[in-house]
Amino acid sequence: MITQAALQTQSLLVLGLSFFLALAAGALLHRSHFCAMGALSDVFVMGDSTRLRQWVLAVAVSVAGFGLMTGMGWISPLNTLYAATQLNVLSLGLGGVMFGSGMVLASGCVSKSLTRLGAGNLKSLVVLMAMGMAALASMRGLPAVWRVEFLDPVRLPLSQGAFMGQWLMHWTGWSLKAACALAASLTSAALLVWVFRDTRFRQARDVLPGLGVGVMVLGLWWVSGVLGFVPEHPETLEPVYLTTASGRMEAISMTAPVAMWWDALMYFSDGSKRMTLGMVLVPGLMLGAWLSARAEGSFRWEGFTQTSDLVLHLLGGALMGVGGVMASGCTFGQGLSGLSTLSWGSMLAVSGIVLGAWLALQWQMRRAEALA
Repeated sequence: MITQAALQTQSLLVLGLSFFLALAAGALLHRSHFCAMGALSDVFVMGDSTRLRQWVLAVAVSVAGFGLMTGMGWISPLNTLYAATQLNVLSLGLGGVMFGSGMVLASGCVSKSLTRLGAGNLKSLVVLMAMGMAALASMRGLPAVWRVEFLDPVRLPLSQGAFMGQWLMHWTGWSLKAACALAASLTSAALLVWVFRDTRFRQARDVLPGLGVGVMVLGLWWVSGVLGFVPEHPETLEPVYLTTASGRMEAISMTAPVAMWWDALMYFSDGSKRMTLGMVLVPGLMLGAWLSARAEGSFRWEGFTQTSDLVLHLLGGALMGVGGVMASGCTFGQGLSGLSTLSWGSMLAVSGIVLGAWLALQWQMRRAEALA
């Protein structure tokens, strides 16, 4: 049985590796301008799919890698926070729409706001403050009561499971490992065909961002699900995933960790706070972006020049906070980490995010035309 001292060392190793993966991710996001909101804006407004193909490539890589690790028996989607017996249709769908609309109004999702803050954009600090407070309220405050009483009860049963692999297992009679590996292989292959069908995309400068982000998501799955897994905790004698807030495997998700930082800053002295895997990603992303901006010579302080811009960013941050909690994740938490497991809930949440972004972009374009 593992000792408490060894357990502490293992926990620190999980947090340290997670931090350095986030550090690399922050630098990559800053240099490549990898951004889900930017990708959707490029497609809907300009008809350019380059950044969307980068994002889909990251999904394909993470899906393939997660399926491979599942097939080898290293991890299981049943041990992730996406495992569920019912689909919260209204919370996931409406939350996704709110988050997608909010990230357009706030000029980027949570990860983009962290990256921009690291590069000196103080607008992003306002967004993160509004988002964090709204997320905390949606997790523990009055909005949480409304969510639990009125939204979460609207759900559908997942008779065959929360993941595509479980449904394939039911239809074929195969083991879960084999079914998940096959589902991941077929899905990632289809996504890769679409990504590389555009011959203009086959350049290193376009491919590397998506490939890098996908590998980092897989790295965090390995850190959380393999390195951080303890079969028998010395006190509870139960299996445990070290340092995760949910007690299950986790990869990249930004909404709840940002909210937890604000909570810790305000209430740290109550003695119940602890550092989680998700929380170390927040300073890691910002520091990585800061180092990249300093090395590139692009770091500079930026702020608001118009009150209307401030109002939109505050509203966008609040929508992301509430929507991210309702949808159980953001463009990274559901869009990359969740989709890598081929979770039906993640697919619904991401669909809502795309719809919300489209609606907000349509409103922005009509507003610009009216003001012109």
